[in-house]
Amino acid sequence: MDARMVAQSQSPTLTLVHRNLRLKPKHPSVVAVLTRPTDDIAGETRKTNVYKDKWFDHLAINHLSKSVQASSGLSNSKSGYESLVEAATVASQKFSPIQQREVVIQALNIAIPNPIPLLIRTLLPPSKFAREYFAVFTTMFFAWLVGPSEVRESEVNGRIEKNVVYIKKCRFLEETNCVGMCINLCKMPSQSFMKDSFGIPVNMVPNFDDMSCEMIFGQEPPASTDDPALKQPCYKLCKAKKNHGTNCLS
Repeated sequence: MDARMVAQSQSPTLTLVHRNLRLKPKHPSVVAVLTRPTDDIAGETRKTNVYKDKWFDHLAINHLSKSVQASSGLSNSKSGYESLVEAATVASQKFSPIQQREVVIQALNIAIPNPIPLLIRTLLPPSKFAREYFAVFTTMFFAWLVGPSEVRESEVNGRIEKNVVYIKKCRFLEETNCVGMCINLCKMPSQSFMKDSFGIPVNMVPNFDDMSCEMIFGQEPPASTDDPALKQPCYKLCKAKKNHGTNCLS
């Protein structure tokens, strides 16, 4: 895209109160991005899946979108999955990576009231059954968020368990086309929320070449300094960068 078509704007300072902390938007910065072939997954010719959301999907999408908007204090007038993507995109533009993760964690706390995680945590303490239950539940009830997925096996403490959710092509990553939004608005806060609220660790391993992802329940995610996902350059045609010239990961 011609650089003259890229519109950059400086928005008024917004604040977000979370746990008595006042978060201020970061300042935009321009960085270099990794150039990929035009026929690559991030190229302009790539095909986007078409989703036919049902009534339950619409309810869940709108609920999560409103929760993100309430958490960030940044509302939008869009509807459906477009509204969720817009809410996430605006948050990625206005807040630093750490603040973005806090926004999502707070949004999840709004979307899923504390008594529910507490009850599930009590009924499902860490175990083979709990890990496999979360994998099946995620596959059955979260296709509206991440797209079609399936349960796969992995080895846990020397034995095979069906504790892995394999997402064939992540809907959120496909719609945002942004590595930074995947990391800061999905992977990192989801890992933290699952561990803190449900008492079960999960390691989310996105594949940025084909946009698939694995959610490995019961596996502790690596430290941020060792996580390969956090070392991934953004896509050449990242929508957030293309439109706003901001750094995907910082």
